[in-house]
Amino acid sequence: MSDPSTDTPRRSWREALSVYLHPRVVSMAFLGFSAGIPYMLVFSTLSAWLNEAGVAKASIGFFSWVGITYSVKFFWAPVVDRVTLPLLGAWLGRRRSWMLLAQLGIAGGLVGMALTDPSENLMQMALLALLVAFSSATQDVSIDAWRIEAVSVERQAAMSATYVFSYRLAVLMASAGALYMVSFVTWPGTYIVMAMLMGIGMVTVLLSSEPEVERHSEAAALEQRAQEYLARNAHLPRPIRQSVAWLIGAVVCPFVDFLQRYGSQAILLLLIVGAFRITDISMASMAMPFYLDIGFTRAEIGTITSLYGTLMTVVGGLVGGILVPRFGLLRILAAGAILAAATNLLYSATALVGPELWMLVITISGENFCGGLAMAALIAWMSSLVSSRYTATQYALFSSLMTLPGKVIGGFSGIVVEQVGFFVFFIYAGLLGVPAIVLIFWLMHQSRARSR
Repeated sequence: MSDPSTDTPRRSWREALSVYLHPRVVSMAFLGFSAGIPYMLVFSTLSAWLNEAGVAKASIGFFSWVGITYSVKFFWAPVVDRVTLPLLGAWLGRRRSWMLLAQLGIAGGLVGMALTDPSENLMQMALLALLVAFSSATQDVSIDAWRIEAVSVERQAAMSATYVFSYRLAVLMASAGALYMVSFVTWPGTYIVMAMLMGIGMVTVLLSSEPEVERHSEAAALEQRAQEYLARNAHLPRPIRQSVAWLIGAVVCPFVDFLQRYGSQAILLLLIVGAFRITDISMASMAMPFYLDIGFTRAEIGTITSLYGTLMTVVGGLVGGILVPRFGLLRILAAGAILAAATNLLYSATALVGPELWMLVITISGENFCGGLAMAALIAWMSSLVSSRYTATQYALFSSLMTLPGKVIGGFSGIVVEQVGFFVFFIYAGLLGVPAIVLIFWLMHQSRARSR
């Protein structure tokens, strides 16, 4: 991948718009849909089914633990990175074979859930939901790796925007669409239909091509040195030496590779990854209480924040995909960080204006559009950081780091609201975005200094 401290070249508006016509960007739309289908089917949609089946609320709550698989996917990302599946790997290549295997796991798990009565066999339902979630997280890892390796850095924002668009469409299909469908085909029938929709991703995998990637020789040399070190410990049993060698290559080397490639700048890059989304994640849990406390109705909140908000997020992402090749990655990354922090002030303004629909529309338009643009740039930039030898592992780590600080700080958001109120809280949330802005401008300064 390219050096993330440098910017991508400017292109004409026509060239920037044509990025969405690239075959692999089009393929990303169908893969994003495949990634979005299972998510809600093991969360809120499943909760609705369990509730209607008479399952106790406490048991339904325990099902939320299934979602932990999405947060710890970096534990098995090294396997996706390094292990070539037998038969499927020889036929489709490493990335596509893992995608197809994961999709088969999702579809099989959904069919199994459809054939299970939760009121009679709740444990079996839980295990099948875990299978779907694990396969879904594995699909996410393999799709991210394919996306990063399939196109150049300047097309990554378009890939991200296309992914977000189709992913959100699938989420709506698996949530509101599923609830509507239940009235006609029952819960088991709905889950069978959702399993069939996974065929969209399977066909895309079969019709797409495996990326041709040049593996970094520095990374290979790093692993060779580890092998030589272990060879000198011949007194250890062979299975132990082989296992340790694999762990070093799969887990240790991705970290060492990143540090070797970026040196002292690695800390700055990791700080940006961790700081970028603090401003929006830290306020997210207080958004719904704010809407309700200020006086908006549930119907108004659902229509404007969910349906209209999703549309604005998608539009923002698509615009970000155009602006990155037009103006350069770092410039749009900086603009996204500034806008994401500044739009928190719209919530403060809403707190002053009160429950006026026009103000809520303005707030959601600004926050979701700018958030979509910022995420398109962030995902493209994080994609530029990874080594081609450790694509899945390093990106899985970055995506985890991207949300962790915001979630930790967001845990204290309710305390802040109780102490200072919503008006000051959203100003505080905006100020939390300042460190990311400063760090990005520092990176841009280093880039200009290197180019002199």
